[in-house]
Amino acid sequence: MKKIKKSKKGWIEIVEVFITIFLLTGVLFVVLKNSSSAENLLAPIIYKQEISILNEIEFNETLRTDILNVLNTNLPLEWDNFNSSIPRVYDKIISMTPQNLECISKLCKLDDICTSDDFPRVSVYVKSSVISANLNTYSPRQLKLFCIEKQ
Repeated sequence: MKKIKKSKKGWIEIVEVFITIFLLTGVLFVVLKNSSSAENLLAPIIYKQEISILNEIEFNETLRTDILNVLNTNLPLEWDNFNSSIPRVYDKIISMTPQNLECISKLCKLDDICTSDDFPRVSVYVKSSVISANLNTYSPRQLKLFCIEKQ
C-alpha cells in the first residue's frame, strides 16, 4: 500500500486568513475606542453645564412659579412653545447655554415619559429636574434639558 502525502499548503492559507481577520478586528477596535474617547471626555463637562442651568431654574422662585403655573392641559410643553408660555424660563436657558452647545427643553408631567425627537442621529446629553411645589402650589413637573454639541 502506498501512503498518500497530504498537502499542508491549504492549512497554512487557512491560518493566514484567521490571522488577518484577528489583525483587522484589533485595528478596528483601536480606531473605534479612540474616536469615542473624545466624546467620553466631553460628557462630564456638558452634564455639569446642564446641571448648572437646571439648578439656576430650580432655585429661582420666580422661574419655579412660572413653571408651576403652566396648566396641566398644556403639558407636555415643547420647546417651540416655551417663549410664549414661560418666556423667563426660555430666556434663562438661552442665556446660560454655552456657545459650544445647542440646548432645548421640555416640560412634562412627572409621571410622563419625556423625550425629544429634535436631535436625530447625534449624541444627545440629557438631564432633568423636578419642579414640584412652591409655597402656594403643588403641581409636580419634570423639566428636561436636551443638549448637543454645535457642529
